[in-house]
Amino acid sequence: MKQWTSEIEIHSPIEHVWSYLDGSLEQMQKIMPQVVENKPIKITKEGVGSIYRQKYQEGKRIEEYDVHTLDYSNQPDNKKVKIGFTLANSFEITALYELRKLEDQKTLLRYTAATKPLKWFLKLLMVFATEKVVVSFLERVKKVAESETSS
Repeated sequence: MKQWTSEIEIHSPIEHVWSYLDGSLEQMQKIMPQVVENKPIKITKEGVGSIYRQKYQEGKRIEEYDVHTLDYSNQPDNKKVKIGFTLANSFEITALYELRKLEDQKTLLRYTAATKPLKWFLKLLMVFATEKVVVSFLERVKKVAESETSS
């Protein structure tokens, strides 16, 4: 398994940044435009154990998988959600999003992604995997959140 963690300061209120991760499909698509569907299958009161059927478009191909909520906390100054899913019967992926309120208009977003290849030949690909995807995701969230906050 390979894991990457990175964090970024975002000049936007914590609730606004959280809305991309814990809100509607429309909000989610602002930071994850390839997600074309996110239907609730099972919703729990505490969040953990909730399952969403998600569709993700890569080029002309659409992958469908179930996203499981593994950890969830929604406090005023600290929020987190950890999800897990299996992509194309090839990779087990977990993503942990942690938000901490630094000031009224400033939020720290920490993102941890882990990928476990399920087939031996995919382990070779993981040797060359970098944290570039994690860093570019954080930069996209910052750009979107700050552009919406300033306007």
